[in-house]
Amino acid sequence: MNVNTPLVRTLSWTLFRRPLRQGPSQNFFCASPYFLPILTTSSRYLSTTPPTLQQLSTQQPIPSSPPPLSLLPTQQSPPKDQQQHQYQLLHLLRLQPSHYITIHINSFPFLVTPGDTLTLPFLLPDVSVGDILRLTHASILGSRDYTIKGSPYLDQNLFELRARVVEVTSEPMRVKIKKKQRTRRAKTVKSKHKYTVLRIGELLVNDAPAVEAAPGSV
Repeated sequence: MNVNTPLVRTLSWTLFRRPLRQGPSQNFFCASPYFLPILTTSSRYLSTTPPTLQQLSTQQPIPSSPPPLSLLPTQQSPPKDQQQHQYQLLHLLRLQPSHYITIHINSFPFLVTPGDTLTLPFLLPDVSVGDILRLTHASILGSRDYTIKGSPYLDQNLFELRARVVEVTSEPMRVKIKKKQRTRRAKTVKSKHKYTVLRIGELLVNDAPAVEAAPGSV
């Protein structure tokens, strides 16, 4: 009998598939003890029970009132030795021939020296030509050999800096044409910003007695 005949091939394939069909079905429906531990054990991913009172009781109680003021950290003033050392450095800085300072106007820093002309990139409100302004916000004051840095600003009693408004000018008219792709319409935008020009005056560095006598000095 030839093995390659259709009848032999059909019988062999049927006999081969029969144990595969019966095997999984018999193992699934049989009452095997290996399935019992898997179905009876609890899992934290399948558990929907709320936390017990014993777990909540282990948390620390929230204080109902804030701690007393005596326990809070207080800002301490610098010791006398450190203050005297700062005054000595200030005296040495004051003896230098020339000084520079970094001032802040509307959060814009500018490094200037006495006699400079400063053109601000904006218009100062409520000022006119000839007004004298005292600049009090500075972060760096220095000379050739010494530098004082503030955190973020220096004490305004350490120095005196004034500036005069010399001009309120405007830039030339700028015209810009805005056009989108595949669109025939074009938009013309005109801009002409105004600026304030200041002339930096004399920069004075105060000595230690003047700083101590000034009200609100640090």
